[in-house]
Amino acid sequence: MNYYQDITLLPEVDIPLSFIWPKVFQQVHIALVDNKLDKNQSAVAVSFPEFKQTRFPLGAKLRLFATEQHQLQQLNIANWLNRLDDYVHVKGIKAVPDPVKYVRFSRKNVKSPERIEKDMQEKAKRWSDKSGLSMAESLQQLAKTKPQANCDLPFIFLHSQETKRRSPDKSSQFPLFIQMERVNEPLFGTFDCYGLSFAQADKQATVPWF
Repeated sequence: MNYYQDITLLPEVDIPLSFIWPKVFQQVHIALVDNKLDKNQSAVAVSFPEFKQTRFPLGAKLRLFATEQHQLQQLNIANWLNRLDDYVHVKGIKAVPDPVKYVRFSRKNVKSPERIEKDMQEKAKRWSDKSGLSMAESLQQLAKTKPQANCDLPFIFLHSQETKRRSPDKSSQFPLFIQMERVNEPLFGTFDCYGLSFAQADKQATVPWF
């Protein structure tokens, strides 16, 4: 990643960052989808330079990265954010400084309490059928392996465009949990259409950290 572009979010007293982030990131996601290289694969990556360094866990800055300058020029993120002019300031494209450190931003899949409970019931039913134990006994045995719904990672509420198309009457909103990992060397994997690194070991990718 040789070039970057900063987007600064501009909160006001009655318009907090928690209101601006979903709107900005939703547009960034749509822009990345529109400019994707392949199915769920983006040439442009994202970074959160103030990740957990300010009172608001994602801070007030979003940074875009690309290997080639023309990739950011082609994305033209300012055009995608033009209706949010009052809430953001898009800076020009710059070369990544040297030296830099490296981090990996990726999506963390966190199940909702309802989903966890449904999965536990299904597992208990299978275990009950196999072992002859009652559902209550099976649930008790499985309790130690029950996932926790609590997650302290920062997240952004987004809307699934696919859910909107397939099930217009169903809520399309979901939380996108974001995790950051510092690494010693750059990883040249691929990025999804949220601009985040894939989780698979052979696809992990980093962005410069400065």
